Amino acid sequence: EVQLVESGGGLVQAGGSLRLSCALSGFTFDDYAIGWFRQAPGKEREGVSCISSHDSSTYYADSVKGRFTISSDNAKNTVYLQMNSLKPEDTAVYYCAAEIKPIGIGLALALYDYWGQGTQVTVSA
Repeated sequence: EVQLVESGGGLVQAGGSLRLSCALSGFTFDDYAIGWFRQAPGKEREGVSCISSHDSSTYYADSVKGRFTISSDNAKNTVYLQMNSLKPEDTAVYYCAAEIKPIGIGLALALYDYWGQGTQVTVSA
């Protein structure tokens, strides 16, 4: 069974940092992308960043470029999202998701096949 489990969320002051983890299990695929998404109260879920298992290429939403970094540790089957210079507007539930056999790399929600349960990130002013 494919599972994605997020961890690392919490409460942090503006300007602070957090590192989210997405632990993958049950993966028998050799070509996939892992994306991070977020959903703030009353807003639609939006893409944050993604990374390809094929060549480790990455993609970032404009709102997080230069502040967030996505990476993967294949030995640990874990994908990370390092979040620096956090702002109150980064407050949201963060989800990781997997797109199997992706064509290109991107953050279209409908293309992602498996989702985690989410972890709350709260940034205070």
